Amino acid sequence: MKSVSAHIWGIPLLVLFLAATPTTAANLPSLSNITVSNTDTDLLLHLNLEGSFSNAIRQNVLAGKTTSFAFRIQLSQVQDFWLDQKIADLTVIHTIKFDNVKKEFTVRRSWTGYEAETTPSFEEAQRWMNQIEGLKIVPLTRMERGARYELQTKAEVSKKILPLNLHHVLFFVSYWDEQTDWYIIDFVY
Repeated sequence: MKSVSAHIWGIPLLVLFLAATPTTAANLPSLSNITVSNTDTDLLLHLNLEGSFSNAIRQNVLAGKTTSFAFRIQLSQVQDFWLDQKIADLTVIHTIKFDNVKKEFTVRRSWTGYEAETTPSFEEAQRWMNQIEGLKIVPLTRMERGARYELQTKAEVSKKILPLNLHHVLFFVSYWDEQTDWYIIDFVY
């Protein structure tokens, strides 16, 4: 009888202990300000990544190691009583590298054609790494007026980098150190 009462009291104490234990979730990266808009011809995505530059990532960047972030974006048309139809599945890669000699940061983003953007400001380089502004997801001609859509997005932060096209070949190997949860936006076009 004594062991049963000890188990009954042990469960609430365990719950209290776990509730009082600080978590590290506040230090994990997260997405914010996710909005979907459109031009006359394209559906666009805007978002910000928060908390991506942990101490380890920051130290690697300042040591001159190339670091990359990947943003996964999926757009599906929601269909009642049937499987959703996938419209788009994109991966956007941002890379940052610090040149110790020139004392400048170079950021390259796949959705801008990997064009090099350089700055001596680490804060500005971080902003470039953490933002997507006006990413074309899909032409509006591929969407149906009045239909429901679901946009899912997540970010993955890495300390390791593969050559530009090798990450597509080795997609099954996880090189990502931290990642956000999937964020979902439902909308009607």
